[in-house]
Amino acid sequence: MEQQKRTTTVSPLKTKFFEGDNNVSERTYRLQINTTLRTICVVGTQLKIALNSCAPVQSKFYSVKCTPNVQCQILSSVQAGNSLLSPQPLSKDTVLLVSMGAASLHPNDSKLSVRFYGNNSENLGSALLHLTAVEISLDVDADRDGVVERNNPNKASWKWGPNGHGAILLVNCDCESSYFKKVDTENEEVSKVSDLKDMSKMILRTSGPSELPEGYNLSLHISQTDAERVRIFRARTSKQAESSLKNMLLGLFQKEYPLVLSKKQLANAVPYQGGKSELVFYVEGLNFPDKDFDGLLTINLSLLEPVGKGFPETPIFTDKVMFRVAPWIMTPNTLRPLEVFVCSTRDNYEFLKGIKQLVQKSGLKLKICHEYMNRGDRWMQDELEFGYIDSPHHSFPVVLDSPRDGDLGEFPYDVLLGPDFGYVTRDALRKEVSSLDSFGNLEVSPPVTVNGKHYPLGRIIIGVAFPTTEDGRNMTKVVQDFLWAQKVQEPIALYSDWLVVGHVDEFMSFVPAPDRKGFRLLLASPNAAYKVFRALRHKGHGNAKMFPGTEEEVSVDDILSDKNFQVENSYVQSCIDWNRDVLKKELALDDEDIIDLPVLFKVIHENNRAVAFYPDMVNMIVLGNNLGIPKPFGPQVGGKCALETEMRSLLEPLGLNCNFIDDFAAYHKLLGEVHCGSNVRREPFPFKWWNIEL
Repeated sequence: MEQQKRTTTVSPLKTKFFEGDNNVSERTYRLQINTTLRTICVVGTQLKIALNSCAPVQSKFYSVKCTPNVQCQILSSVQAGNSLLSPQPLSKDTVLLVSMGAASLHPNDSKLSVRFYGNNSENLGSALLHLTAVEISLDVDADRDGVVERNNPNKASWKWGPNGHGAILLVNCDCESSYFKKVDTENEEVSKVSDLKDMSKMILRTSGPSELPEGYNLSLHISQTDAERVRIFRARTSKQAESSLKNMLLGLFQKEYPLVLSKKQLANAVPYQGGKSELVFYVEGLNFPDKDFDGLLTINLSLLEPVGKGFPETPIFTDKVMFRVAPWIMTPNTLRPLEVFVCSTRDNYEFLKGIKQLVQKSGLKLKICHEYMNRGDRWMQDELEFGYIDSPHHSFPVVLDSPRDGDLGEFPYDVLLGPDFGYVTRDALRKEVSSLDSFGNLEVSPPVTVNGKHYPLGRIIIGVAFPTTEDGRNMTKVVQDFLWAQKVQEPIALYSDWLVVGHVDEFMSFVPAPDRKGFRLLLASPNAAYKVFRALRHKGHGNAKMFPGTEEEVSVDDILSDKNFQVENSYVQSCIDWNRDVLKKELALDDEDIIDLPVLFKVIHENNRAVAFYPDMVNMIVLGNNLGIPKPFGPQVGGKCALETEMRSLLEPLGLNCNFIDDFAAYHKLLGEVHCGSNVRREPFPFKWWNIEL
């Protein structure tokens, strides 16, 4: 009776197998008449056996017997009886589906027998199959909770969003050593156990007899393309751990975490440990998403079956998992600052004094790059951009090194790279690199929603040449490609080539705000500056001087009477207004979300590009509610700078504190300001990038 319960015939019109079950993996298998075969059946899969293909020519009927651990079902257009033990009519499309519900205790411990009959129940022969059932599952953290769950149905695919799925892989771009540095991706060995936390765990779970039948093996493999972008290490097996003391006594060195797969090794056998066991792997990302890499990687595990002497093994079962490499993410001014970085040079004492006071007031750490390292290159903002990478199990900051390659060029690698502090750069041909490749020309907005599309990590902002400019400067293509490929902070291109230096931070910035969208966009505005100067003249302060006591000293009346200067600033305002309209559209901003700051520019007529006339107050450092603003040295009225007064009236109602820093000689005269000469590492977003709806 037990045998009959397990070998029922199912009507083809009612069985789910006839309609197809996407959750069950099928494998074509062929029996041989009067021959005993052996194979492995992986639990959760089916062997699909076309009975007519192995039946003797005269066969009209068949019967099936199997041991209790084997389940059999029939697909056939011919109506059959209730028990496969008695002869059933054989047709051309009769298919036997064989599956096993639990792992075997011993090799070949289950059996299946198919007997064929002619007319009058004539016995024409039988086919015998010995079966071994094993459970095999290659597992990853597909539900993104930091735990590698068993056999997640979505482990071989990726889906964005809070209801999405798919495992995440970090690029192992930090360095476990603080000395003799080398990015970990350049090291083909696990140098320290601490390095493992930068990798994603992958577990091979198996259950079955103590050993696989002779000739069967497990193989881990990847494509040649993916092998350029990932490495896989394996933890020692329990047997290796037991023998490690013996090996040490013998003076043999055994790697704790042997390299299994790399660009030099696309496939490798992995041990089957027997019983119910787990084999842990560590997956290491080597490359960030880029123009030629969407960030997706697939890893395969196959069960290989021997075919015959002299022939290669063939796969009879493959399990797959997919990873997406975590993107590099920038941090906007509205996130909490952690550390401030500046350079010390022989001529920037006043600037450093102001920065130190501001940082101390903000309760932050100040990191100073001294002259022996910076060699006079003071432009900390231009050399690097701070960001981070994130996964459910680990995250760490990553610095993007600019291709500008100035005298400060070794600072990101030599000083910042270290344990849990990553490094990435994009190399460009020297002839392709321009001032627009400095990272004062790379900013990111706070989070926004545009036409119903959410950008919870903000949008990257870069400066390029105006579309109709034939000989304009642009950020080099390799950097732009890298930024676009990260996907989670879709870039916006602004027109910045109208400036001599050409950086977006010369005319825009973001500050936190307690209302509306949680921030304000600050734009430099010659029109706002002329409004301030006209109001001063109207109040009888036309003789008030800018830059008092210096050779640059000039009065309000002198500025307002210079017609050529007005024309130049009208041109500058038109360039900024172009960008204003782009930003309003791309960030869904209203005019109430924008504050115009009073800044005048002058045009250098050799190339018709502009520079700030006085210290560019939009080029500020933002440390929470404390702002470090270039001191403008504006017209003095009642012992106060009129431009500083105007700035306070615009920003202090938002709860912001205006702190003016003297950068005139050491930075402004060299065509830069406070923001150009500083950099800030900030907290990561609390929002997880994989929850973005794309």
